[in-house]
Amino acid sequence: MLLHVSRKVGTYDTESERTRLQIQHISQWLKENPNVNANSDFGNLLFFLRSCKYDLERTKKKIKHFYQMRAERVEWFANRDPFLPEIQELLKLGVFLPVDGVDSKNRKVVIIRAAAHDPKLHSQNNVFKVSKMVLDLLLKFEPDNCGQGIVGIFDMTGVQLGHALQLNPRLIKRSVESWQAYPCQPKLLEFINAPTHVNIFLNTFRLFMTQKMRSRVVVQKRSTTVVCAKLPRDIGGNGPSYKELAAKWKQLVEDNVNFYQEYEKYKSILPT
Repeated sequence: MLLHVSRKVGTYDTESERTRLQIQHISQWLKENPNVNANSDFGNLLFFLRSCKYDLERTKKKIKHFYQMRAERVEWFANRDPFLPEIQELLKLGVFLPVDGVDSKNRKVVIIRAAAHDPKLHSQNNVFKVSKMVLDLLLKFEPDNCGQGIVGIFDMTGVQLGHALQLNPRLIKRSVESWQAYPCQPKLLEFINAPTHVNIFLNTFRLFMTQKMRSRVVVQKRSTTVVCAKLPRDIGGNGPSYKELAAKWKQLVEDNVNFYQEYEKYKSILPT
C-alpha cells in the first residue's frame, strides 16, 4: 500500500509485545499467501492493524480487500504518471484537496470538488484516479492524522446533469467499495452547497454503503458544519483557497513520481 509510517510515530504503541506479535503474524500470513502481494513494511501493516482496532482477522481481510481492489481497478491504480496530460489537468483543477491540519476532533479533512471537472472533457475514472493518487500521498505524509479518521466534504457547487450521468450504478458501487477498502476510516461524508434534488442522486450511493457509513452521510444546503482552522476560503474558512491548495498538491504529486512507480508493484496477483 501507499503508506509509510515510522516506528516511532507518537500514538502508535509500536513497542508493545502484543502489537509486535500481531505484526509478525500478519507478515507470516503474507508469506504464506504471496498472491496478496502487499507491502509488508512494518509501518504499513501497523496502519492496517490499528485501523481495524487490532483485530487480526479483520486486518487480514482488510489487507486482502485493499490489494485486490488495486489489482482489479487498473483504471485507477495503473499508469499513475503525474505528467500525463489528463492527470495534469485534473491536478490543476483540484478535484481532491486535503486541508492543512486537522478538525476540532483531530480528524483529517479532505475536500472533494464534485463539479470541478468538465464531464465533456474528463472521465470520471480519471477523476477517481487523481483523487486516489492524492489520497495515497496524504497517507504517506500524514499517517497519524489520517489514522484518526477522514472527513470528506463534498462541495456540490456547480453540479450539473452531466456530472450525475457520469456516475452509473456500477461506478458508484466501485467508488463506495474503494472508500471501505482503505485503512483510513471515513468518519463523516458531508455534502455541502447541495441542490434540492441531491438526495435522489445520493440514494444510489446509499444502496452500496454499510449501515454505519450511511449514518455518517450528512447533506447541507449551504456550507459545512465541520470546525477546522484551515478550511478553504471558498467555503467560509480562513485557510488557503481551492486554487492555492490545488497548486500545492499538484507540486507534491509531481515531486513524488517515484513514489507512484515504486508502489505500482503492490497489488494482488489475480487468477488467470
